[in-house]
Amino acid sequence: MRESKRLEYKEAVSNSFLKTVSAFANYGTGEIIFGISDNGLTKGIGNPEATCLDIENRINDSIAPVPEYTLRVNPKTSVITLTVFEGLYKPYLYKSKAYRRSDSSTIEVDRLALGRLILEGQNLSFEELPAGNQNLTFRVLEKKLTMALHLREVTIDTLKTLELYKDGSGFNHAGELLADANGFCGVDVVRFGNSISVIHDRETYAKESVLQQYDHALSMFRKYYQYEQIKGSLREPVFLIPEEAFREALANAIVHRAWDVDTHINIAMFTEGIEITSPGGLPKGLGLEEYHRGGLSILRNRILGGVFFRLGIIEQFGTGIRRIHEAYRGSAARPVFDATENAIRIMLPVLREQNGLTEDEERVFSLLKGRTAPSSAIAEATGFGKSKTVAILKKLVAEGFISVAGKGRGIKYTGI
Repeated sequence: MRESKRLEYKEAVSNSFLKTVSAFANYGTGEIIFGISDNGLTKGIGNPEATCLDIENRINDSIAPVPEYTLRVNPKTSVITLTVFEGLYKPYLYKSKAYRRSDSSTIEVDRLALGRLILEGQNLSFEELPAGNQNLTFRVLEKKLTMALHLREVTIDTLKTLELYKDGSGFNHAGELLADANGFCGVDVVRFGNSISVIHDRETYAKESVLQQYDHALSMFRKYYQYEQIKGSLREPVFLIPEEAFREALANAIVHRAWDVDTHINIAMFTEGIEITSPGGLPKGLGLEEYHRGGLSILRNRILGGVFFRLGIIEQFGTGIRRIHEAYRGSAARPVFDATENAIRIMLPVLREQNGLTEDEERVFSLLKGRTAPSSAIAEATGFGKSKTVAILKKLVAEGFISVAGKGRGIKYTGI
């Protein structure tokens, strides 16, 4: 077994392992195995019982606060396994610094990540922190609430119920984001021509209520992806891209983005589709496979999401991805979802009736409909060689017919 984000080998005991103890306690339970070389060869540890005591002393003396951990010795190989559990009282510091795992290495966190760990240790989120500006007005929110909930007016009690205001601390960041004016970045929408070097239109919506940003971006969408078609005596709107899919993707980008990152949500509009990139990556506790599958919702901004839910902008937590897929039912072109450590990207293609796949590509695509499988299983089922199978899978992913999750040998493909 190779080293990974949750596994590290140490041939001997030195203080370098303490950085990884900090990383596991801060970002997720993991194991450090002593007595195994970096290339996976078992060496064993001399006098493992005394070494366990040494490991305990080093952790207790060097990590603050001390995390929960266990030690066990394999009597046959004299290998020691240290399991460090993710803790509640973050950040866990080694020499006044916090660490995280980046694939199979351990690195120091930056100031932004350290701030997030401190908030997590206090069971707080960025949106709950007091707003820098307490002189806020809510005309846009009041209008929306009046229409959706038939309220006569928005009072301070209404804002307390929505968790936007608290006695003693005043308005929080969630309230500031919904206020008529604020100091946050927003949404940058660009309409491209035949290449990214050709810009036909550009609008940036910032320092205003996120509800206004949502409305402005939706208007821009309708400008380029909607037209009217006359049928008999009626004019009917036709959407090149399903409006429901764009609404869901836009709302998700606003509600789930990391608002402590000073950058815009980017919406790139092309002739063949729309690409929406939201800063912040997946919320903690939500894996890439769960994200692709949909149905599981972990809100980074619970208060903001609650307001969007009350307003009917999002209908039910955890169903956004499924609703986007449903909007493309019957279309050969399918949406593509991608997530990295720092961003989430959703690509919404223009609707297509014919998929344009070759016979071999159609065979792989049909095999994966409603299923998840590694490339080896697909190659075995089709009888194609490994190289041909991987090439077909890459093309199907690139064109949005299937999704991919995992890394290395753990890569799996899912039909959409």
